[in-house]
Amino acid sequence: MRSYGEQIQELIARRQSFSVADAKENGIPASALAYYCRIGKIQRLCQGVYAPIETESNPYPDVEQLLKKKSEFVVCLLSALQVHEFTTQLPTSLWIAIPQGARIPKLEIYPLTCIRLTEQAYHAGIEERELYGMKVKVYSAAKTVADCFKFRNKIGTDVALEALREGYRQKRFTMPELIAAAKVCRVLKIMSPYMEGLLQ
Repeated sequence: MRSYGEQIQELIARRQSFSVADAKENGIPASALAYYCRIGKIQRLCQGVYAPIETESNPYPDVEQLLKKKSEFVVCLLSALQVHEFTTQLPTSLWIAIPQGARIPKLEIYPLTCIRLTEQAYHAGIEERELYGMKVKVYSAAKTVADCFKFRNKIGTDVALEALREGYRQKRFTMPELIAAAKVCRVLKIMSPYMEGLLQ
């Protein structure tokens, strides 16, 4: 039978964070995790999530922690714009969407901004992106722009307009895709004058 030391080394060798559940699947109890934290082999990122000390820096540690907690969410608004790389905005917190009635996830260290969406709006336009070895749900470029207009009171109309112009300029979406997303978000009437301006 392998020792806890051998088992923990296998997790460390993956060079990724892991949850208490991951450790238990490998036969490592919570008491052993606490011990290896004390001797500097691993570090506690937040409640129930650990990582090797030498883990390479991940620019999305907040996303990684939510995934480890098996939270249901989709990256949206300012954070989705950052993933799609057509904004000058640098969000100070992770923006996520959750379904109405779902429990709001919690992060101990990193700031989190959460919006609730109806079932139709929540499931529309979801893409799965590969971010530093993580499979993350992010809204499509068109859906993100439509969301920006829907929540313009939270992020600012100027941000929504920048997203629309830059996304269209960089050909991140087609006009039909944008119209479809605007209909789902019920902002087509608001967006139409700005969309027409892009075509002139």
